[in-house]
Parts: sequence; C-alpha cells; structure tokens
Amino acid sequence: MNIFVAKLNFKTGHDALEKAFAQYGEVTSAKIVTDRETGRSKGYGFVEMPNDDEGNNAIAALNETELDGRTIIVKPANSKTQ
Repeated sequence: MNIFVAKLNFKTGHDALEKAFAQYGEVTSAKIVTDRETGRSKGYGFVEMPNDDEGNNAIAALNETELDGRTIIVKPANSKTQ
C-alpha cells in the first residue's frame, strides 16, 4: 500500500517518517520529496507498506497527529498524487 503524507515539518527526515509508520507494521520504503535545486523538503512524502491492513491502521492512527511539531495529513496515495 502506498501512503501519502502531507504537511511534514521541513526538517523531518526519512528515518523519522519510517519510524512513525513502523509502529503499525512493516515499512518497505519511506521517502520525502525534495526540491531538485535546493535539496530542501517540499513538506510531503510517501510511505510504502506491503500489508494493506497495516497500512490502513497506520493511516487511521497517524492522520491529523503531530510529527516533529506539525500536524500531518495521512491518506492512501493515488496514482495522480505522484
């Protein structure tokens, strides 16, 4: 399951994102989208979880919660988001 995470703190790294989701199951990848020129976070990213049930549990538990001082939005990614 591919999960979209928005409103991330610009200082949040891949490891922190992965750690937040790993509480709910296996995470195969966690990436934060960055600006090509500056390397700065764009404030959103994607988490891949192979088990849909675990992914849905993570979405339900983490949506509108705080991560690194920001309230994040977590929802299933669709192909148009990427």
